[in-house]
Amino acid sequence: MAAVALSIGSHKNILSSLSSSSQFSNKLLKNKKNKNDSLLSISTLFSKSSSLSNNRLHLLARAEDKAKDSSFPQQQQDDNDDKNQFQDLTSTTGQCDPLCSVDETSSQQFAANYQPKTDFLKAFAIFGAAATGALAINHSWVAANQDLAMAILFCLGYAGIIFEESLAFNKSGIGLLMAVSLWVIRSIGAPSTDIAVSELSHASAEVSEIVFFLLGAMTIVEIVDAHQGFKLVTDNITTRKPRTLLWVIGFVTFFLSSILDNLTSTIVMVSLLRKLVPKSEYRKLLGAVIVIAANAGGAWTPIGDVTTTMLWIHGQISTLPTMTSLFIPSAVSLAVPLALMSLTSEVNENGQNSSNVLASEQMAPRGQLVFGVGIGALIFVPVFKALTGLPPFMGVLLGLGVLWILTDAIHYGESERQRLKVPQALSRIDTQGALFFLGILLSVSSLEAAGILRELANYLDAHIGNSELIASAIGVVSAIIDNVPLVAGAMGMYDLASYPQDSEFWQLVAFCAGTGGSMLVIGSAAGVAYMGMERVDFVWYLRKVSGFAFAGYAAGIAAYLVGQKLHLSLPPL
Repeated sequence: MAAVALSIGSHKNILSSLSSSSQFSNKLLKNKKNKNDSLLSISTLFSKSSSLSNNRLHLLARAEDKAKDSSFPQQQQDDNDDKNQFQDLTSTTGQCDPLCSVDETSSQQFAANYQPKTDFLKAFAIFGAAATGALAINHSWVAANQDLAMAILFCLGYAGIIFEESLAFNKSGIGLLMAVSLWVIRSIGAPSTDIAVSELSHASAEVSEIVFFLLGAMTIVEIVDAHQGFKLVTDNITTRKPRTLLWVIGFVTFFLSSILDNLTSTIVMVSLLRKLVPKSEYRKLLGAVIVIAANAGGAWTPIGDVTTTMLWIHGQISTLPTMTSLFIPSAVSLAVPLALMSLTSEVNENGQNSSNVLASEQMAPRGQLVFGVGIGALIFVPVFKALTGLPPFMGVLLGLGVLWILTDAIHYGESERQRLKVPQALSRIDTQGALFFLGILLSVSSLEAAGILRELANYLDAHIGNSELIASAIGVVSAIIDNVPLVAGAMGMYDLASYPQDSEFWQLVAFCAGTGGSMLVIGSAAGVAYMGMERVDFVWYLRKVSGFAFAGYAAGIAAYLVGQKLHLSLPPL
């Protein structure tokens, strides 16, 4: 759930978090020996965090990093500033505000419960079982039953990804192990090792284009966010009327997500909600609107979602036909839920002005310039591809290079603002998400090289035959299963000879995979981020939002099919 994918974030190593937490606590103890109220706030933070899951902790930590890294212009030096910082992060009940970091508190809990021997035995048992399984498989059996062996391994690996939280293993590691293992089996089953190496080289070239594009785009967004550039957008939302705010939040997120990834858009907009609306059912519903809008907005531009980016880079869709054909369906998939939600009791309640939790945030020096250059660099990527014919990742690297030189120049000699430069931004981007994409895409490419995906496509054509139904089913399944491997599988199953560029099938796949994840809160990176930041549970979203999201999804598909029959779309630029 892409974007989960984009899902969710670059995080500190647990052991380094322990060290940073210890240093931070020591500093506070030195500066505040006589200030019991601040110590009470710290202890309360420690006690309240033990019930959170690891996944939710990571999401909260990333959201806090984005808010706290952008607090300008001070590094608080004296006791009063430190005290105010903790008072801002805690409510009157002593609970941690959704934006405050729980890394430090979770590190304390981790230090108390960590059992290295148990973890070592667990890891040893897993590697032992894997080694035993590898030895038990006969080399000649794998060569004779390559398709079966690869299918079993892929299903086991994908099950590990789905249940990563229960198994306490990161899906990026599982994806990489699965990719290497599948290609080992392919090398055994291929007519010769040279053929397998050639197939791997071709697959690596295609996958690397996507990974490089994602890394460059994420870094550009991180630099803009570090300079608080998005305040130019969020600060212009001043209305407090519940129904009006519902529509404004929805469509601001919709257009923001068409340029940024849906995860970043969700974090930025949910942070904005804390300035506008007090904690209530209405605010939770507004957060759900952000999830639906972020996924819908990413579906109609090549750079708005990782799945549309994959299809664009590999040639299944092109820029202008996709934007003109999918804009109306994407807007409909958002407008229908907004119209239905406007009738609910939560929206009809009177909104109240909330305290400015992020009132201390200020835009960094020359933040407007960085915002303009960064967003301009992302928008210029399709233009660069059209002008030069080079892959899109080259356009992103061009934009990143320009932004790198710019930030080095405008912050030259400012040692206290090193975090605003690219090297620090690179340490905060979602590298583990990029590695997950690498593992998944290499795994799917091995199935494609072995011909398994082609056999699956033939089976679906023989038993279903309707391409619109297949694409719609991909969207429904993406609410449960990550949409990246689903789209990668579709790309391997059907080539451009079966469905040419910008055909109805590929455009429907782009739309359905992008918007289908809104039907469940775990169906997208935006949904999981929202679930962690606003502490929304799965059942609440299922009862309150899933029906609206499904109505928007179905209406969007209907709008696309009607538009194709009547040749309705936005006029080309």
